[in-house]
Amino acid sequence: MSSKNRSIPSLHSDEAAEDFIATADLTQYDLSAFKPMRFEIEPKAAALNMRLPASLLNAVKARAKAKGIPYTRYVRMLLETDVAQMR
Repeated sequence: MSSKNRSIPSLHSDEAAEDFIATADLTQYDLSAFKPMRFEIEPKAAALNMRLPASLLNAVKARAKAKGIPYTRYVRMLLETDVAQMR
């Protein structure tokens, strides 16, 4: 059994990352700091313009910043989650 104490090296290109993944034994690396990523694949063809109280917009921006994402993406995630719950 190997211990998971190796850290992922800095990879400066997609090609370097692909080569690393293709050849490395990932069971030897500590992946505990990794976070799931969400990729947006569906094209955005419509826009939404809305007026909000400044306090609400500031709160949304603060929550998005705490999550490390743009506030527009955070609003879209909230909408997607709410709509998905209705299905």
